[in-house]
Amino acid sequence: MIASKRSPLVLFVHLSVLLLVILWTIPTAGLLISSLRDKDQLAVSGWWTALSTSSQNLTVRAPGPETQQQRDGKFVISGNVLDNTGAKVSAFGFRTQEPAAFEPGQTATLNDGERLTVQEDGTFEIVSDVAMEGSRGQRIFVQAAVPSRFTFDNYREVLNAEGIGASFINSLTVSIPSTIIPILVAAFAAYALAWMPFPGRTLLIAVVVGLLVVPLQMSLIPLLKLYNGVGAFLGVPAKTYVGIWLAHMGFGLPLAIYLLRNYMAGLPREIMESARVDGASDFDIFVKIILPLSFPALASFAIFQFLWTWNDLLVAMVFLGTGNNELVLTGRLVNLLGSRGGNWEILTASAFITIIIPLIVFFSLQRYLVRGLLAGSVKGG
Repeated sequence: MIASKRSPLVLFVHLSVLLLVILWTIPTAGLLISSLRDKDQLAVSGWWTALSTSSQNLTVRAPGPETQQQRDGKFVISGNVLDNTGAKVSAFGFRTQEPAAFEPGQTATLNDGERLTVQEDGTFEIVSDVAMEGSRGQRIFVQAAVPSRFTFDNYREVLNAEGIGASFINSLTVSIPSTIIPILVAAFAAYALAWMPFPGRTLLIAVVVGLLVVPLQMSLIPLLKLYNGVGAFLGVPAKTYVGIWLAHMGFGLPLAIYLLRNYMAGLPREIMESARVDGASDFDIFVKIILPLSFPALASFAIFQFLWTWNDLLVAMVFLGTGNNELVLTGRLVNLLGSRGGNWEILTASAFITIIIPLIVFFSLQRYLVRGLLAGSVKGG
């Protein structure tokens, strides 16, 4: 009877989780599809139309009069407005006001008496009874049905850009120590706050909780001034990896200490008391008992900290710099867009390139993440 009462609630929970998964998966799938689409199609239609034919308005300029050839007493300029891309012309025109005035195969009379014919496959001819003159070719407006096309051109443009490899190494150099250092420091502090009684412990816990709500933007400049002052006193350069490691450690410690302290405080007290009876010191208990038992919580925080430091741009620009030798991957990809966002089509490919390493880290530590999140939710009788 109890199981039957709980089954609707369990079903609701499962459906809610499934809905959340779908809501997160759809944008990611759209991002992946968009990164593989042709640049021109990406500009005119959404990713959900990737498998269908899209309609595009093209403006093509025919070759100049110097390319005309004489056939049967007529002067002819020919070519293909679609460059043999497999698209089909649905309408064409030669005036801006009427870009789709004629159907494929019809003949349009131009202002100078020439005759323009555009076929469905994109081939066209401009025929004149007299030799054509001028320095520029005739403009042709075309409405074309373009079949779906997938390409790796966006990825090639990003990966072949100058400095991508160095920026990738810079991001790893920033992220790995910025993840390990806060975990090491926070683990010691969390153990002390959880199991070592000393005066002012409650006040320190309250300070840690209060630091969780301090905005990064508010503390960034004061922290930079403090670091520059200490660096000038010790003769250490301002823009170094040590500076950004310390910055990320400072921003990550409150959350790390808070999470690890709560986790360690929930561990069985009997284990620590038995170890102390056997003569173990606090350091021995921490290294041999607490750390192995707290590995799921450590891995959970490591995932979040690595994702934060890997995707960070603001702290990296402030503490490391924006030079070619110091620029991290996120900063390099921003530069590829140009000052006016001219290469916006590479955004989707750039997004997937930046999440490769975080995905590897996430799936490597996923089982520990789940254990860390579920730890303490079920207690024995």
